[in-house]
Amino acid sequence: MGKPNYSFAKRQKELAKQKKKEEKRQKKLEKIESETEAAAEESDAEADDLTETSE
Repeated sequence: MGKPNYSFAKRQKELAKQKKKEEKRQKKLEKIESETEAAAEESDAEADDLTETSE
């Protein structure tokens, strides 16, 4: 039986960690973008309400 290749295992663990970190970053970006879009829609709706009442 051969000896275990610890450097390979370490590299695989690092790659998995980087992948998980990147996925987490993407998820946070999507959440921020969706919140920004929702806030923009709300402000547009409020602006429309104000223009309708002033007419």
